[in-house]
Amino acid sequence: MFCDDIWQRTAELMRAIHEHPFLVALGDGTLDPDRFGFYIVQDARYLEAFSKALATASVRATDPADAAFWAQSAHTALAAERMLHAGYAEELGADAKGLATSPTCLAYASFLQATALTAPYPVIAAAVLPCFWIYQDVGTALLKYATPEHPYVKWISTYADPAFAASVEQAKGIADRLAAAADPATREAMGEAYGRAAAYEWMFWDSAWRRETWPTERWLAP
Repeated sequence: MFCDDIWQRTAELMRAIHEHPFLVALGDGTLDPDRFGFYIVQDARYLEAFSKALATASVRATDPADAAFWAQSAHTALAAERMLHAGYAEELGADAKGLATSPTCLAYASFLQATALTAPYPVIAAAVLPCFWIYQDVGTALLKYATPEHPYVKWISTYADPAFAASVEQAKGIADRLAAAADPATREAMGEAYGRAAAYEWMFWDSAWRRETWPTERWLAP
């Protein structure tokens, strides 16, 4: 199965994700609020692009059930998850207006939107899968820390929620079905798209840990 194979192929990357200091600190509750605030602002912007990619996947889907799933997922990304982000942004006082979109956020968003517009439908399904699957895997791993007093309990609980896990299984099922029916070149392209998006997930958390900025900002006059 495509999903079993790609999970094994990205095992080292998944270890790096779980061991990243951003997620380690998020899990134990010691993550600097400024770093988390940076992440929340960037992720809200990323979700706009992700939801558009999902909406495009809905339009390009060859199966009505797939189309309905991607459309509902696009709505969830804009509504439920952005509500979570808005709550944290208000709580932390994260100033979105004063923060440029990070290079990694722009790159990941551009990759997904370009893939959604130009790649075959099976490749689109593989490209959007990491944002479902990896978040669910991370949320589940961190659930043991999610006490009521934990500063990031709402974030952890959102991605460890059984309803979210069910949507992940549906997305994986779509990818497996499409890969099984695809020719070898398309399956290889699916693997490459998944791997690229999964790497962007690591890069996204890393950019938040570093509070990544554009190198050119140091040369711009105020």
